[in-house]
Amino acid sequence: LGDNFNLLSPQQQDLVKTLLDNGQSHLFNNWPAPGVDDAEKKAFFDQLVLLDSSYPGGLVAYIKNAKRLLADSKAGTNPFDGFTPSVPTGETLAFGDENFIKFEEAGVREAKRAAFVLVAGGLGERLGYNGIKVALPAETTTGTCFLQHYIESILALQEASSEGESKAQIPFVIMTSDDTHGRTLELLESNSYFGMKPTQVTLLKQEKVACLDDNDARLALDPKNRYRIQTKPHGHGDVHSLLHSSGILKVWHDAGLKWVLFFQDTNGLLFKAIPSALGVSSTKQYQVNSLAVPRKAKEAIGGITRLTHSDAHAYHSKF
Repeated sequence: LGDNFNLLSPQQQDLVKTLLDNGQSHLFNNWPAPGVDDAEKKAFFDQLVLLDSSYPGGLVAYIKNAKRLLADSKAGTNPFDGFTPSVPTGETLAFGDENFIKFEEAGVREAKRAAFVLVAGGLGERLGYNGIKVALPAETTTGTCFLQHYIESILALQEASSEGESKAQIPFVIMTSDDTHGRTLELLESNSYFGMKPTQVTLLKQEKVACLDDNDARLALDPKNRYRIQTKPHGHGDVHSLLHSSGILKVWHDAGLKWVLFFQDTNGLLFKAIPSALGVSSTKQYQVNSLAVPRKAKEAIGGITRLTHSDAHAYHSKF
């Protein structure tokens, strides 16, 4: 790095020192002296600061977590050692029966205290479609796209939940990515948000994380640009840290909201079950509730299990 170090802001200098202390000296090998490629160097440090700010605990935490996971993988460590699986407790509902309707009515009443979060960072490439998945038709009769279907379903819940009262607006958050953010916003704006007020809708863009070059968790440089770190999407779990870091959760809490419903981008039947699932959560005072369909033996779908650790802690996990 040499004299280039003196070109950095105090924040960037601290970050560089931390990276050097964590095995990332290769990022700065054979850099030319100040005055050469200065604009590219500045862009590189701007990217480092962005990557550092978009991961809980920063790049150091990301590198340390990666080293631990890579070491465990190399050693063949089973992350489920000490856990005993079991069938989780819950409520089995048959669509339209008396029990279903009871919970559905409770869920509709509770919807005015809920917010909805759509995880929509992916494209439809696996489906042979180059656009955003929420723009795909949810059904062929009218060609209504998934995003329109979701918004109209939320608005219907909003209407039913506020009967006889002043209408509460149900907040709707969409987690996007670099691939989907602009196109999602364009789809909303060109269709007047499908009837929802623009102030109800918040788009949170998921930032990418650094790629790793080897089992020592060295950050991977772009082979075509020495001043650029390769990045990749970080997965759906980012939605929780995004909601927290954006301050939205505090706004919802202060507004008296109680429930956050997470769902994914192409599940057209989902809203037929969401009111009853919310009703189960409300009636039984669940802190967390997952919605699933029964899985038959050898069926190629995921399932939810309860994992109880020898230290008595219990978790629900999807497989």
